[in-house]
Amino acid sequence: MTIELAVTNNVFTRDILTVAQLNQAVGQLLERSIPALWVRGEISNFTQAASGHWYFTLKDSRAAVRAVMFRGRASAVGFVPRAGDQVEIRVRVSLYEPRGDYQLQVDAMRRAGIGNLYEAFLRLKEQLNAEGLFDPARKREPVPLPRAIGVITSLHAAALRDVLSALARRAPQVPVIIYPAPVQGADAARRRAAQIRRAYARCDVDTLLLVRGGGS
Repeated sequence: MTIELAVTNNVFTRDILTVAQLNQAVGQLLERSIPALWVRGEISNFTQAASGHWYFTLKDSRAAVRAVMFRGRASAVGFVPRAGDQVEIRVRVSLYEPRGDYQLQVDAMRRAGIGNLYEAFLRLKEQLNAEGLFDPARKREPVPLPRAIGVITSLHAAALRDVLSALARRAPQVPVIIYPAPVQGADAARRRAAQIRRAYARCDVDTLLLVRGGGS
């Protein structure tokens, strides 16, 4: 399918726009130029608000987009989706103007089987369980009062700021040692494993946190 975007609104010919005017114009352009269509993907970050509206992310192995399904539409679906569900949704593309975020407004949803990413997760979980890695006998109780805490994560991760903030509030007397390592990408697992071995060899900390942010 080829989608051509034709700009007809003369708002773009003005010398200076406010941010609100720009977002409004872009939102109108998306709504006029892209017809309602079906999209397939996997549910993640699902939230059912007190209002009855559904908010979630639709993703595949390469990309993700935020979506909203308002109460009236959600009540007609017949099931409540969960993280990992593979679904097909009929959507209208729009812009959430206050933040300038492109999003999908969902009019209909149907099941499309278990998500491929979730299936891969379950296979890995079964493999690790077969290797005995979830055996309670292998687990150690955390030290009640660690002399130092190590954190393995990216220096640019929001999760690092969250952990440091929580430790500063709850245990300001405990030193924190950061072992930098990426949290995503092809090389992330090897480099995080290397930092675990490094922390173990140095014996600088009693407790080690392997930290990653939210989202997917």
